[in-house]
Amino acid sequence: MAILRFPFCKKPARPKGDIADLLQGYSIEVMPRTAAKVEDFRALLPEGTRVYIAHIEGTEIADMVGTAKRLADDGFPVMPHIPARIVPDRATLDDWLSRYASEAGVDQALVLAGGSREPVGEFHSSMQLLETGLFDKHGMKRLHVAGHPEGNRDIDFDGSTRLVDDAATWKQAFADRTGAEMAMVTQFVFEAQPVLDWIARLRSAGVTLPVHVGVAGPAKLQTLLKFAVACGVGPSLSVLQKRAKDVTRLVAPFEPTDVLAELARNRSSDIAGIHVFPLGGIKAAAEYAARVTEEARTSSPKPNAKP
Repeated sequence: MAILRFPFCKKPARPKGDIADLLQGYSIEVMPRTAAKVEDFRALLPEGTRVYIAHIEGTEIADMVGTAKRLADDGFPVMPHIPARIVPDRATLDDWLSRYASEAGVDQALVLAGGSREPVGEFHSSMQLLETGLFDKHGMKRLHVAGHPEGNRDIDFDGSTRLVDDAATWKQAFADRTGAEMAMVTQFVFEAQPVLDWIARLRSAGVTLPVHVGVAGPAKLQTLLKFAVACGVGPSLSVLQKRAKDVTRLVAPFEPTDVLAELARNRSSDIAGIHVFPLGGIKAAAEYAARVTEEARTSSPKPNAKP
């Protein structure tokens, strides 16, 4: 979504530059089947970009590990998803982590419950996975966990945030108790204020884990609405619903510029970074981030230029 700039406004508009700063070091994710369509990740992503690998139910672990190895060999830090509800048992978890470490050199993971309502085995939460001690056994030095600024009906069936808030407190206690290097990555949102309010609530409850805010990359509005409903996005979904009523805006792909600009304006040390969900494709997401950063760089005043 373009940000309008009017030539008669004397106040300089700096949202693009702020967004560029916010996007520095952003992370992104792929699935094995989408990664297979990318010819060269090094031509697509900035050097050192952390790449999450989404583990969808039914995906073979061999495909997950193979994708992790390919990305690691290309020099990208790899963070595979470990969804509790698709892990059959402790032995399987041990095997998966062992293969990630030994075959792909992976030393970090995103530990989450997963989208399935019913677990296939003995695990139903990220906390159960963490308590196995297997991540430490296999040298997983950095552990990210899910954050839910707008709640999660797969966890809190009543629409409240009670259980997800309790889980955040538990995860902080786990990090304090074990010394694990942990951070939270949020579900994607379309509005900044719910995230900012949620972070403030976390901090008041003593949860100090770094937060990586999830945003949806460029995509058709219909695609975003489908994913938002499926993933349980909360009140910020209204942003898309309002846009859907404007026929003139239905054709152009949605871009996360507005939410990023608002996050940038209100950024503090509480926001550790941005995680991009490439719902419209990883190429579109990476090109958007590169374009916004380049526009900011070329439009910034030169060091010796007159104000």
